[in-house]
Amino acid sequence: MASYVLLEQARHIEALVLDVDGILSDGFVTLTNSGDEIKSFDIRDGLGMKLVQKAGLKVIIITGRKSNIVEKRMSDLGVDLVYQGREDKGTALKEACAKLNLSPEDCLYMGDDWPDLSAFAIAGMKVTVPNGHVEVRRRADLVTQAMGGRGAVREVCDMLLMSKGVYQELLEKYLAVPH
Repeated sequence: MASYVLLEQARHIEALVLDVDGILSDGFVTLTNSGDEIKSFDIRDGLGMKLVQKAGLKVIIITGRKSNIVEKRMSDLGVDLVYQGREDKGTALKEACAKLNLSPEDCLYMGDDWPDLSAFAIAGMKVTVPNGHVEVRRRADLVTQAMGGRGAVREVCDMLLMSKGVYQELLEKYLAVPH
């Protein structure tokens, strides 16, 4: 359960900005003999992303790699913006904010390694995973309990829903018994 301080900090957040490798996936790059890339995504993370969108937040992806798998998965989830092949994540975050008429201070950025530090420097809230690089963990407002690709994003989504006061309301829709 997120602390009162974190929930207060998250109340003003308007966008969830995510790195992919190490955050939405476990950070491993698996290649087949034919050179195709395989990535695994936690289905709970996907539902969390959809729920925060229902709560009015934007979801933005900024990743240093390019992958058709990421394009397909994020399209299926209805993600607002996807930036691939971007090592300059701070610049990409500024571009995304300009496009969506947001300020970087209105964004929660979730990343796990050095390329994420430029976005960390300007984001209003910074989150990483337990196996994130020590320099990233040192600068994070929150280190999730769950590992990247294993429900860490969902953990953050739930915190955002709680901070907005809509967690219980959204949960109730899943508890409702059909007539």
